Amino acid sequence: MSFDAGPDSSADPIAFGQRLQILRTRRGVTREQLGGLMGRSASWVKGIETGRRGVPRLEVILRLAEVLRVQSLSDLTGNQTAPVALFTGPGHARLPAVRAAVDEFPISRPEAAAPAPKHLSARLARAWAARHTSPNHRDVIGALLPDLIRDAQAVVRQAETASNWRAAQATLAEVYALCQFFVSYQPDAALVWRVAERGMIAAQQSEDGHAIGVAAWLSAQAHRDRAHYDAAEHVVGEALRHLEPLLPDGTEPVRAIAGALRFEAGYTAARRGETGTAWRHWDEARQVADRLPETYFHPVTSFSRAIMGAHAVTVAVELHAGGESVRQAAASDAMAIPSRPRRARHRIEQARGYQLNGQPDVALATLAQAHEAAPETIRYNGYAKRIVLEETQAKSPNRRRRASALAVQLGLLAA
Repeated sequence: MSFDAGPDSSADPIAFGQRLQILRTRRGVTREQLGGLMGRSASWVKGIETGRRGVPRLEVILRLAEVLRVQSLSDLTGNQTAPVALFTGPGHARLPAVRAAVDEFPISRPEAAAPAPKHLSARLARAWAARHTSPNHRDVIGALLPDLIRDAQAVVRQAETASNWRAAQATLAEVYALCQFFVSYQPDAALVWRVAERGMIAAQQSEDGHAIGVAAWLSAQAHRDRAHYDAAEHVVGEALRHLEPLLPDGTEPVRAIAGALRFEAGYTAARRGETGTAWRHWDEARQVADRLPETYFHPVTSFSRAIMGAHAVTVAVELHAGGESVRQAAASDAMAIPSRPRRARHRIEQARGYQLNGQPDVALATLAQAHEAAPETIRYNGYAKRIVLEETQAKSPNRRRRASALAVQLGLLAA
């Protein structure tokens, strides 16, 4: 059974507590850690796992699913009649074509001449711009990716000098970076890993510091999203050590990717519940951002001065500090973020903070703003789906109606 698989639902029925223990153990989380992340004690966790306590309420189950990064509620509850995928979004219609382009290796057959490297780079820049400006960004980049992948691979194969080959590898690594944004949170975890690994290999072949930093940033996210925290920390640390000698005379993109990596270290620390370490890394990233031009915006990571407020919200939310989350949410300016999907992601993080702080009506209103900014971002976000599902069971009839309407828009409930 793979690391990310849930308990085998085809076998004899497994009690909720047993399922919780299996999933907790697979994630390498102790009872003390899980209890702390839930605002409860280790004995509370033990009581559920041993059956001394009954099955928790829906909002508690959803919170457990969030903390343990459960891909489907059925893995935790055993109920196959409502297999709601929390941290895996729906399979996009363009996923098969993108997957085919990733998996295709035309080594032996003749191929057409590769496009000029400058032409390919211009297309890639337009693809990033389209991703940031389109509300349905997955559909837009999903249409562009198959040709970009094939052409970038062809430029590498047909490079005539060592320097051109390395430059082509850097471009290929960036194409894989764009591809990872498309394939993440879709129902093909193996494809995410293939894309992340190929991006890292291409970046290393390029010997380009910026390309290596971007690949490490994406690799760390892939590890962290599977609760591989040690691996995430390792890859970030290695990338920062590689970039350190380049920073004194580094370009804006090189300095920005170093700042983005420092925040990733803080994000992982927050997931671990390490408050001081998380905020220290955030402050280091903020210092890097403050030395960038006011209008600078990194096209891959969104790292910029404008993003640091959003990053502060994320740290507070991951540390499950409701009051601090709301304070940071109020201090941050979502409209200063030029990217629609990144702005929507920030709205979702704000909503998590409001939910943590006992303000579900504000959380739902903020999720509606996220949906307005980029519907495809919220549709693939497990945290947003958890909040919406929880509020469909609210005692307030008005809140239930609002949550149910949003659940229909997200495809969680039938119209």
